Amino acid sequence: MKKENEIIIKAGKSTLNYWREVWRQRELFWILGKRDVMVRYKQTILGIAWAVIRPLLTAMVMVFAFGKIAKLEQVSSIPYMLVVIPGVIIWLFFSQCLSQISNSIVGNGNLVSKVYFPRMIIPFSSLLVGLLDAIIAFAMFFIFCFYYQFLPNWHIIFAPIFLILAYLAAFGAGLFASVLNVKYRDIGQIIPFVVQFGYFISPVAYTVDIYKDKWWYSIYNLNPVVGAIDGLRWSLLNDFSPFNWQSFLPLIVFVIFSVITSIWFFRKNENSFVDHL
Repeated sequence: MKKENEIIIKAGKSTLNYWREVWRQRELFWILGKRDVMVRYKQTILGIAWAVIRPLLTAMVMVFAFGKIAKLEQVSSIPYMLVVIPGVIIWLFFSQCLSQISNSIVGNGNLVSKVYFPRMIIPFSSLLVGLLDAIIAFAMFFIFCFYYQFLPNWHIIFAPIFLILAYLAAFGAGLFASVLNVKYRDIGQIIPFVVQFGYFISPVAYTVDIYKDKWWYSIYNLNPVVGAIDGLRWSLLNDFSPFNWQSFLPLIVFVIFSVITSIWFFRKNENSFVDHL
């Protein structure tokens, strides 16, 4: 007779049953997520204050480099710090989620090889670290809004949507990389390079308007981070940053394609993780 809390493990589960099991073990999502947060700030003098210092210092460097030296602040109708912070929020959130997710299975190798649970929970739990930093960075943005007496309009209600889209873009790419990283550890070396390179080809400290007349502008917009940054600026900076359909549509296409294919690829290889860890 089947007991109330007894779980029967079957091979080749249907997609519906798989996601039901993910939901049933959702408590593990919070446990792993909280563990990642605690490990990150463990034995640090400043602790969680790094979540404020990192985006603040990044924004200040970008304002100095692009605003002061490149003199882009002279053509900005609003304080340049307000232009930079949304880009910093999206990029730090995206890059952190991408790095965490791509290394999630290998980093939890002992857990994966000893305990049964839907492995999908591990990359999902990587969201919490990046989300915590993003929330703190948003709070920093509103402090600067108060300082500069800048009031976002009703577009602000769409800000969470672009944060979600940035996460889904990182999840789609990171989930695919996490599977490859189990078999080929070179991926773990490539991802930091991709993150560093992506920082320079994303409009973190400037707006894409300055490149509208360039022949490669359409190609530039294929970068999914461009769409997320443009969208967040549109939602936070009123009429200063108009909505950019040319970057938004590629972001949507990338998210849909990458998430669907990466989940399929992950599930296809999930049962073989133990053999390579």
